[in-house]
Amino acid sequence: MAPPTISPEVRAKAVANAAASRKVRAEVKEKLSSGKLSFFEILNNPTPAIQRMRVKELLAAVSGLGPTRCEAIMVRNGISPSRRLGGLGRHQLLALGKESALLKVQTPPGSLIVMSGPGGVGKSTITSALRNDPRFWVSVSATTRAPRASESNGIDYFFLSEQKFAQMVAGGEFLEWAEFAGARYGTPKHPIQEWRAIGKHVLLEIEIEGARQVRSVDPSALLIFIAPPSWEELQSRLAARGSDSAERQAARLALGAAEMAAATEFDHTLVNSQVEDVVAQLVALATSHKVN
Repeated sequence: MAPPTISPEVRAKAVANAAASRKVRAEVKEKLSSGKLSFFEILNNPTPAIQRMRVKELLAAVSGLGPTRCEAIMVRNGISPSRRLGGLGRHQLLALGKESALLKVQTPPGSLIVMSGPGGVGKSTITSALRNDPRFWVSVSATTRAPRASESNGIDYFFLSEQKFAQMVAGGEFLEWAEFAGARYGTPKHPIQEWRAIGKHVLLEIEIEGARQVRSVDPSALLIFIAPPSWEELQSRLAARGSDSAERQAARLALGAAEMAAATEFDHTLVNSQVEDVVAQLVALATSHKVN
């Protein structure tokens, strides 16, 4: 079978795109080499041309980091020569955050974004849309309940014993925690500190009371309230969630009304009419937020 024919127009466009990508990569490498940008500011940049760069290529642009040290960093952190920035795993990212050779230029800390709102408003959908954004890390909670068959430790939750959870509470190691349905849930501080140190914005999706606890512990946190387009829309969404009894639906609505009343405690309220619009607004707030 003959290979597909590429039109001159398509070929010209591909050549232009390749040239533009090379220009972008050359510019960021120059800024890294001159100290205008840190390694992690570039690594967190969502521009496709940058995310497709090989890690080895970016490391080679770090001032004073020769080929031998570059290779040593790659080997030490289990990064293959062909690995691209967008393909780095969470363990590799955190390991790179501890490499002294990459910390010579200070990385502005990421923001702590606390997102809350009434049940049924679409918070989980917004969170899912941000999971693959290289600028963000979605916080993982700790819990004392047993893992379900589909859940993995450190990805869905940090699964802890009752004793370990109590020790962490006593040691002040949680931003917030609560008890629900016979199990305890909390947000560990340490992973959040690690991710923010390499410039990631940390997204924490929690209930209203948890948001209040975070505000008391970390006043620099940015609290975002997600609201429905109208109360009638929220009623419709809650009614469509399942086959709850009339009493259960009434309880959900009462809780929703109480949660809506808490909106004034938050820094910003975003109305979830279109998920894409809310995500864009949230990204803009996170990137413009000044961390003290």
